[in-house]
Amino acid sequence: MMAGSSLTTAPASAEPEPPAPPAACPDVEVVFARGTFEAPGIGNTGQAFVDALRARAVDRSVDVYAVNYPASLDFATAADGVIDASNRVRDMSTRCPDTDIVLGGFSQGAAVAAYITADEIPVGYPLPPGLTGPMPPSVADHVAAVALFGKPSSGFLQMIYTGAPPITVGTRYAGKTLDLCNVGDPVCTPGGGGNNGSHGAYVATGLTDQAADYAAARLTKSRADATTARAGG
Repeated sequence: MMAGSSLTTAPASAEPEPPAPPAACPDVEVVFARGTFEAPGIGNTGQAFVDALRARAVDRSVDVYAVNYPASLDFATAADGVIDASNRVRDMSTRCPDTDIVLGGFSQGAAVAAYITADEIPVGYPLPPGLTGPMPPSVADHVAAVALFGKPSSGFLQMIYTGAPPITVGTRYAGKTLDLCNVGDPVCTPGGGGNNGSHGAYVATGLTDQAADYAAARLTKSRADATTARAGG
């Protein structure tokens, strides 16, 4: 009998954990900014647009990024959305260079989406903290389509926030942008419109489907262009 003896086993050396794999890159990512007072996410118009786009791009994976910003009546905070959307598009263009980005927004969110396409910062408008300037020109090559629903007109914009810079879609994005305004929508109709209900009716009027058709066609073109480039011309 062995009294007072103990047996100690040295712990086995643990293998280091393998690094986490990078997040898979989707074929398509929709970066969408919701409208004023809509709950966090992409809102009703955005969801209808994404659903319709997925139905038209069944052979491609379509992810969604909801722009993170207040979407409140304080239009100055739209700058938060501009910063967040710009950062996301830049990141995706670098991290997932083969992913086609579809940029979109509804109402105030359409202003956010349009702002990040700008060629330059308008003279006299200081950059908000967190924004260093327009997106690099090369980023535009990764954006296949832009869909804007109910983008505020100049008159409406100045009525709600006199300090807002003009909304101008940049030249590198203009040829792939669909700017939709329902008949009578007081937010986007120049000079104002008389049908308040039309502002929330982009699904009912079929314009989300129209935008999905447009974006799907742009995605097809983008894929064809990429195939041609890989083939060397």
